Amino acid sequence: MSNRFSRHGILFVISAPSGAGKTTVVQALRKTGNLFYSVSCTTRAPRAGEINGEHYRFLSAADFHARIDAGDFLEHAKVHEDLYGTLRKSVLTNLQKGVDVLIDIDTQGAATIRNCDDAIVRQALADIFIMPPDVEELRRRLAKRGTETAQQIESRLATARREMELWRDYRYTIVSGSIEEDLAKVRDIMSAEAFLSRRLTPN
Repeated sequence: MSNRFSRHGILFVISAPSGAGKTTVVQALRKTGNLFYSVSCTTRAPRAGEINGEHYRFLSAADFHARIDAGDFLEHAKVHEDLYGTLRKSVLTNLQKGVDVLIDIDTQGAATIRNCDDAIVRQALADIFIMPPDVEELRRRLAKRGTETAQQIESRLATARREMELWRDYRYTIVSGSIEEDLAKVRDIMSAEAFLSRRLTPN
């Protein structure tokens, strides 16, 4: 940013149905400089290869509920019988320092953030929905992933159908193609958002 202008960080929220390729896109974006990735908290058990603090912060149900009571979460939701949440403090600290923040959350969490009572969060928000080509493609990707049972896949597809109806709630919608295409489109959005006139403050 030129010395003539400064700005708060931008809060990039990315949502997509399970199996739409969001995780791969987010992993690539995390390598971007001057971008803070907010690691979500969850009560679900780690999958093979997942590292605490890198993929998720794995909490017990008691710890998660204690953090809810303490007001630690910017948003939290129950998804597929497990709890997920975004810690408030680290998000706000980075936005105020002018660091862009990336959050990977579901449609419930995104709706909560849109209605957040914090003006900085609302003004910083740029939410993106990755729309899968169709439900059958999602079924194929979930089956290929091999991490869910047939019953769990059907549950995720039912959730996906509901989530796909909410694309209009997002500022941006990307119809998913290849991972490379999706990543390029998200990067284009991030670049454009950085130069919105309303985000800039003259020094």
